[in-house]
Amino acid sequence: MMKLATFMKQVADRLQMGGNFGTAHVYRSSLNAIIAFHGNEDLAFREVTPEWLKGFEIHLRSRGCSWNTVSTYLRTLRAVYNRAVDSRKAPYVPYLFRSVYTGTKADHRRALNDEDIKKVFTKLPGTFANIPVLRRTQDLFVLMFLLRGLPFVDLAYLRKSDLRDNVLTYRRRKTGRPLSVTLTPEAMSILNRYVNRNSTSPYLFPLLTSREGTREAYREYQMALRSFNRQLMLLGEILGLGDRLSSYSARHTWATTAYYCEIHPGIISEAMGHSSITVTETYLKPFRNKKIDEANKRVIDYVKRFVSGLIC
Repeated sequence: MMKLATFMKQVADRLQMGGNFGTAHVYRSSLNAIIAFHGNEDLAFREVTPEWLKGFEIHLRSRGCSWNTVSTYLRTLRAVYNRAVDSRKAPYVPYLFRSVYTGTKADHRRALNDEDIKKVFTKLPGTFANIPVLRRTQDLFVLMFLLRGLPFVDLAYLRKSDLRDNVLTYRRRKTGRPLSVTLTPEAMSILNRYVNRNSTSPYLFPLLTSREGTREAYREYQMALRSFNRQLMLLGEILGLGDRLSSYSARHTWATTAYYCEIHPGIISEAMGHSSITVTETYLKPFRNKKIDEANKRVIDYVKRFVSGLIC
């Protein structure tokens, strides 16, 4: 039977050849984590036992990995194992991954609070307003929010042909789900400021130059994302935000704002192109208790309005 590292490398290579550079990167990162735990000697699939998996999980946590990173590595390993079983390169073991964590935790609060939203959506103060890169960073962040929490990867790969009048139609890079967004006047105003003026480029924004699906385009996207996040961190410091600003913040902030506006999680899920409502609930989980507390206070305040001398 084929061994784990050899098979996993083959899967990553095939993913890369198919243009799935991001997924291939995750597979290689997971393989590197396995090698760091087990050593350079290749591991037979039959050696991947519940005990081995638990040891791998403990090793990852001891290295300071978040639960979401642990889950990513273990889910990737499970996907490789399932492929190997399907191709008869590994024995099938029922419930092999039952005792390790493969879920998703809301480790950090990525959504902005009301005060920080106000700062981000307000014109930059003083001389900072005259720094083009900061204004562009702020504008693109606001645009991502206005486009229902559009992820940066989708923003980067948008094509001019995706825009018809004021309607943007595209497919999520992550899930492949088709989405259609009607742009508000505010969103159109920002889009018109930064639209790609190069008539030979198919991209809506000048973030990429290489042909879609190539390794060069993926590298350009990674560089653009790193640069955008660095500028967002600087913007957050200038504005004195309570939490770190990142490209994820726009998406999480839109979801939680929609939730506080009493929009049903099912509608939020559809609006964001999530693969399931479970993903949406992960976004909203940290804010549910706060909303429940607010609901409880409203109930108590209602009772206090007509009950005199409330026992307390």
